[in-house]
Amino acid sequence: MKPSRDISRLIEIMAALRTPGSGCPWDLEQTYETVAPYTLEEAYEVADAIARGRLDELRDELGDLLLQVVFHARMAEEEGRFDFGGVVEAITTKMIRRHPHVFADAEGKTIAHVQGMWEQIKAEEKAERGEAAPSGALAGVPAALPALTRALKLQNKAGRVGFDWNDPRAVLAKIREEADEIEAEIEAGDTARAGAEVGDLLFAVVNLARHMDADPEGVLRGTNAKFERRFASIERALAARGKTPAESTLAEMDALWDAAKAAEKKAEKAGE
Repeated sequence: MKPSRDISRLIEIMAALRTPGSGCPWDLEQTYETVAPYTLEEAYEVADAIARGRLDELRDELGDLLLQVVFHARMAEEEGRFDFGGVVEAITTKMIRRHPHVFADAEGKTIAHVQGMWEQIKAEEKAERGEAAPSGALAGVPAALPALTRALKLQNKAGRVGFDWNDPRAVLAKIREEADEIEAEIEAGDTARAGAEVGDLLFAVVNLARHMDADPEGVLRGTNAKFERRFASIERALAARGKTPAESTLAEMDALWDAAKAAEKKAEKAGE
């Protein structure tokens, strides 16, 4: 078995891995349910490579994600449900049908027009499959989505029917209100309830990001990267002093954090 640029080789490899008697014991034991977490993980690694600007890693991460598609398709083929070719046919059919402004004579000169057609065609497809129409304005948002992304989608759907703030300053006021409620619960000694209220605060923050046209997952990933970068600077500075964070005071680390922050801002200005 040799590597190849042809998708058929990957399909052959997966078939070999899933062949009883000669295949891989681990691969043979897997089910849709056990593979699903890996599918999500690989999708996140694709997003991570993009967020870090590591396009050299993106090729490999996309390959890992493609393997997940082939894995699920192989298990379905073994059950006589569908195969990889069926997956390809399904998505090509869907893409052609949902882009009549490209592959037919429909007009779609604006993004809003295209999005409207997309939603209409999706509804028609569900009706043809005999699926019940969504029962509410918030229907159709997958429960398995990351919480921040799902909150964003729920808010978008609510906004389409008018349940929304018109001014981001109103969202800021809501954030302050939620923070005050958390503080009140902490002062009352009810940390469990305060913890639950944090969910309301996060939901409000997602709403603010939406009003700023910012993707909450994306901006939080950026903040995570910034935190890692600055904390690494603290560790390097402490190591130069022969110390570790555990051996340092919070005041000492705060001062090094401020220094790292100032150095980043200076570098940003220099690069402008």
